[in-house]
Amino acid sequence: MTDTINPCSVSTSLLTLSSHSMKMDSFAVRKNLLTYVLVGILAAAAVHRNVLAQNSPSGGVLVDTIVSPEFFDGIKNQARADCAGKNFYTRDAFLNALGSFPDFGKRGSDVESKREIAAFFAHATHETGNFCYTEENDKSDSHCQNNPMYPCAPGKSYYGRGPLQLTGNENYGKAGAELKLDLLNNPELVATDQVVSFKTALWYWKVAVQPVIGQGFGKTINAINPIECGGKDRPKVESRIGFYTNYCKQFGVDPGPNLDC
Repeated sequence: MTDTINPCSVSTSLLTLSSHSMKMDSFAVRKNLLTYVLVGILAAAAVHRNVLAQNSPSGGVLVDTIVSPEFFDGIKNQARADCAGKNFYTRDAFLNALGSFPDFGKRGSDVESKREIAAFFAHATHETGNFCYTEENDKSDSHCQNNPMYPCAPGKSYYGRGPLQLTGNENYGKAGAELKLDLLNNPELVATDQVVSFKTALWYWKVAVQPVIGQGFGKTINAINPIECGGKDRPKVESRIGFYTNYCKQFGVDPGPNLDC
């Protein structure tokens, strides 16, 4: 006897297969879409990380954690109560100025960064007498040199001012050019504006000291005040070294080699 095929059952089977196939295709599409989305998210995250890496200084420590209120005030509290710098030099002003110099304390390893911070504050402590002086005591020399590019303004003097005692019309002119300030006509700003004062010190540090910072503390002395080196003024050199080694100890790092100049 010959089997008879029911057309209705065939039609139903085909519909079932078709429906199953459509479901599988839909699942595959959704899976592919999800894959594309995940790939896109990961790619965007990678780009974001690259941008952050390019815009952030590499290495180093968080300067504001090293230069704590206790550390900063520990220097300033050693100054006499009647010192002009006692209320002038502040940690907040330093951190504000630091925003313009993101490479400070961000060079190399944590140890190298702490040494740089220690060196900066060692020189600042020595130059200002524990943040006592905002400007040089001896104002008899205007420190005006013939310089067509950075000419002295009439009646203005360019003796030492600020944390590193910025000196000379050329330095005032160059610092002002970078900071977009007219320091040739207004050199007093370095001793009257707290943030400007620290900015000029960090500017000088960047251009004169950072290039030699890896060669030892002695090289930074030579960059700050070379006339002290070579045995010409041992007490001042020893004073700077003493502050530096003390601050390195506070930061928990070895001061490194080549301390003298």
